[in-house]
Amino acid sequence: MDLQQGLIPCFFLAMKKFQKDLIDWYIHNHRPLEFRLKKDPYEIWISEIMAQQTRIEAMLPYFKRWIQQLPDIESVAKCDDEKLNKLWQGLGYYSRCKNIKKCAIECVEKYNGKLPCTKEELLKLPGIGPYTAGAIASIANGQRVSAVDGNVIRVFSRLYNIFEDVTKTSVKKQIEELVDESLPSKEEISYYNQAIMELGALICIPKNPRCELCPVKEYCDAKDPGSLPYKAKKKARKIEYKHLYILVHKDKVHVVKRADTGLLAGLYGFDEMKPEKIIESVELKPYIHIFSHIEWHMDATLCIVDKEDINYKKIEEIEEHIALPSAFMPFFKQIKEIIYGKSRN
Repeated sequence: MDLQQGLIPCFFLAMKKFQKDLIDWYIHNHRPLEFRLKKDPYEIWISEIMAQQTRIEAMLPYFKRWIQQLPDIESVAKCDDEKLNKLWQGLGYYSRCKNIKKCAIECVEKYNGKLPCTKEELLKLPGIGPYTAGAIASIANGQRVSAVDGNVIRVFSRLYNIFEDVTKTSVKKQIEELVDESLPSKEEISYYNQAIMELGALICIPKNPRCELCPVKEYCDAKDPGSLPYKAKKKARKIEYKHLYILVHKDKVHVVKRADTGLLAGLYGFDEMKPEKIIESVELKPYIHIFSHIEWHMDATLCIVDKEDINYKKIEEIEEHIALPSAFMPFFKQIKEIIYGKSRN
């Protein structure tokens, strides 16, 4: 028998056992995440967008609040932007929230208020990339496609002992091909994709991987799992210096809507120009806010003024209705302490 011909069934049998061991572990050890157990495409979509750059445990309160107020795609499409931003407040990356609404509107117009079923169709929608499309299509609809996120890249870079830079497009493609080769039947795909995600989240974690508990450690080629995946050092973030002037009249604070382009576009913040007349001023504690590619090094001055306009809002109104980005929240908390004499967190 030809050696190459003999390798094919051996590889197939090993892969089937790998799939079975992983799925069996998942069935007995997965977190009871309601949005995955229900297999509702809408809830999977919202949860996956929210979980980008955020741990699932930290995301869950935001997800539950969102679903309570916006239970379906049509309700998102009709929701005004201020309410959407307020529901999203604390998650950052507000452009994702904007894309959720764009996507919802398109689904109402083209798909009768539902998400399309296939990965290919989902990829055509605003804000839905390959991972999210794969997660929705495989978990909710049973389509035999991959869903490759950071967890999956980490798992497979270790399984195959890949020491190349995983941020490179060519290496990502190589890993995606390996994941595609590993996919089980359509009947098992939902469990399988979730199992890889859970393995990366619970066992094959970034630092100090729990290899002794790994259900597929016998298939892993990594000599030093903790050193993988390899990523080239990022360029140093650009630093921008800002001075904010937070205008206060009695118990109201002046908020301004930011420009429609640039960082935190269309959201609310504080003035960056000094007012002409100040009755009294207080220097606030400085704060550094880190975005993915830039740092804001901020100072702020609380400025007591003698008159107000419609842009002055009570603390309660800001807390209930206005989405202040986390970049400004440390200053807002200081203002509350000054106005009320104590923190009202």
